[in-house]
Amino acid sequence: MCYGAPVTSHGTTQSLNRLAFSATVHCLTGCAIGEVLGMIIGTALGWSDLQTIALAVALAFLFGYSLTSLPLLRSGMALGAVVPIALAADTVSITIMEIVDNAILLLIPGAMDASLDDIGFWAALAVALLIAGAAAYPVNRWMLARGKGHAVVHEHHHAH
Repeated sequence: MCYGAPVTSHGTTQSLNRLAFSATVHCLTGCAIGEVLGMIIGTALGWSDLQTIALAVALAFLFGYSLTSLPLLRSGMALGAVVPIALAADTVSITIMEIVDNAILLLIPGAMDASLDDIGFWAALAVALLIAGAAAYPVNRWMLARGKGHAVVHEHHHAH
């Protein structure tokens, strides 16, 4: 996935904001896939809150890193080169999203006890993910402005 031209010292605030938003949505997509899948599996199996959250977090990282890695691997980069790029691009963002998302789910009364056919389960998960994305955005913007995070991925997209 390419999010546009990399931000340089000549880039505008608007382009930095747009790039940070795209990077945040990208990370949020991976987090959401993993988080939702983990919550569905844990809830369906009747797991404890801790077990369900642990699975959801693990899957969020797996899917988040995968969404960054797959386009790089398809471009011909070796796995050994892709792994550190994915880790640098996504670790901070996914960590923030997962902490915020799961804290909110634990704070919303009944959210972790709701069944899969309960609208409250889905509403709580959607709200938690949106707030988690909003919490990660300023950090993603800060990292991009310094050539970190998804800026590292952009260098490789433009090189291939």
